Amino acid sequence: MHQIDTIYTKYPTFGSRRMKGQLRRWYDLTVSRKLVRKLMQIMGLEAIYQRPDTSKPHPDHKVFPYLLRHIAAEYPNHIWGTDITYIKINGSWAYLVALLDWYSRYVVSWQLSDNLQSGFCVENLQVGLEVAEPRYHNSDQGSQFTAADYINTLQRHQNIKISMDGRGRCMDNIFTERLWRTVKYEEVYLRDYSSFADAKQSLTHFFHDYNTDKPHQSLNYQVPADVYFEKIKLA
Repeated sequence: MHQIDTIYTKYPTFGSRRMKGQLRRWYDLTVSRKLVRKLMQIMGLEAIYQRPDTSKPHPDHKVFPYLLRHIAAEYPNHIWGTDITYIKINGSWAYLVALLDWYSRYVVSWQLSDNLQSGFCVENLQVGLEVAEPRYHNSDQGSQFTAADYINTLQRHQNIKISMDGRGRCMDNIFTERLWRTVKYEEVYLRDYSSFADAKQSLTHFFHDYNTDKPHQSLNYQVPADVYFEKIKLA
């Protein structure tokens, strides 16, 4: 599963047929397409984009429309995006959620959890809202983000507009998808976490460096924290 995760992070358009071939090329693993398809289903991965099994909608939860089709982030806290990805820890899985400011690429808050209950997403949102309040909050339609406690937390802030991706549309939340690619290639795949505490400590260092010491080409080689806080001061 780790090898499939690695390939999918680089090639999110791969289905089971191409995944089978890439497993053979990269890792000299000969497995049946049926097994590859089964493992991809377990991980919640499908061709076009990578997605851990974290975005299943709840039939009783309200879904909000996507509001950002013709809107670009123009200043810090204009648009926040959130998403969940999975992290391998000593043979098991943990789940990572983050709130990303789309304008500055600044990670406002993040949380690591050993389960997919909505509580850690609500806690992450509460931490983020102690920092600032976005104009738009965008997520997928996963049950964690449509849960009543999550939506109620957002709606207590009347100026926040709630936006949700269309089903199967990774491009609606592309900045957060790019963040996960960076996290995987520059942190997760370079580590061998021995425990949940080890992973959390290492990710703490990573996100600090990401925010304060990693220049972004899209930011004219400035770091996210400088753009985020300097623009807020100017405003």
